Amino acid sequence: MRVCSVVGARPQFVKAFPVSRRLRADHEEVLIHTGQHYDEELSGVFFEDLNIPEPEYNLGVGSGGHAPQTAEMMRLLDEVIEAESPDAVLVYGDTNSTLAAALVAAKREPMLAHVEAGLRSGKWSMPEEVNRVLTDHCSDLLLTPAANAAETLREDNIRGEVVVTGDVMYDAVLAVRDRALGGSTPLPVSGIRPDEYVLATVHRAANTDDPDRLAGILDGLAGIDSPVVLPLHPRTAAALDEHGLYDRAAEELRLVDPVGYVEFLRLLADASKVATDSGGVQKEAFYLDTPCVTLRDETEWVETVEAGWNVLVGADPDRIARALTDRSALPPKPELYGGGDAAERTVAALEAAFGNGPSE
Repeated sequence: MRVCSVVGARPQFVKAFPVSRRLRADHEEVLIHTGQHYDEELSGVFFEDLNIPEPEYNLGVGSGGHAPQTAEMMRLLDEVIEAESPDAVLVYGDTNSTLAAALVAAKREPMLAHVEAGLRSGKWSMPEEVNRVLTDHCSDLLLTPAANAAETLREDNIRGEVVVTGDVMYDAVLAVRDRALGGSTPLPVSGIRPDEYVLATVHRAANTDDPDRLAGILDGLAGIDSPVVLPLHPRTAAALDEHGLYDRAAEELRLVDPVGYVEFLRLLADASKVATDSGGVQKEAFYLDTPCVTLRDETEWVETVEAGWNVLVGADPDRIARALTDRSALPPKPELYGGGDAAERTVAALEAAFGNGPSE
């Protein structure tokens, strides 16, 4: 079986890592990097950290508005898919790279498989929600991280086959957990100690492009006694500067350069809490037993909220500060997203759908 896997952003590199490793054991994979995240600290470092093979193609699309970026990805991906003639195209998550590859594959012969299918935030104004819903409707094989996502797809009358695989990000965390947490390696940020700081990530356009929301988040993070470590996404750095908030953020928070995946997991595991607007970080926090405060009004990972390990606070500074300083005991943590064998289940589902087992 010949599979073209399409990635373009940090969470997709993480998701592709365990699947690519398992896929290449028995099949042929062509890895295509759209270049949606083109900064070395957001892209190249993750390939190094996770020992992901160098992409056979790097399309170098870079940043841009949704329409021109997606259109350019589609144009270039169409050429690659035609040249490579894969049996399947494998896409991850909900980025513009995901949708571009899905639309190209849907109009060609290869089977389209969507990892992390069936997620919904219920907020159509989110570009990610549009991307994931349209990709689900294009897909032939829908691979979900949990049973409720599969039920969502059935309620949507999805035409493709639905398979519950578990979460491939859990596979990735398990694969590097010992390297990230083991030994006596110091924390990658000086002057902080385990359990005495809060980790924060802010990058979604809904937060960075709105000066009031960004200021509210900054107020909430600055309103606690613990130091707050914020690895600064380029979009966030530009937004802080544009909105006249950068100097204040630099004074009140510990702004640091983006860190690699292994370093980030170390920071996350040793934080007292994490404040984030990232879907992936919500899950990584859950897997590493770090309470999560989500800087959004909704989440596609509703199970973590229902389990009591994640709280939604939006951009309200008082709610952010209260949630970050709340020391209430956490409930027992359930198993929500499988047992760490999602990559194996993903490849098995591809084999079954294509009618082709491992190569001899």
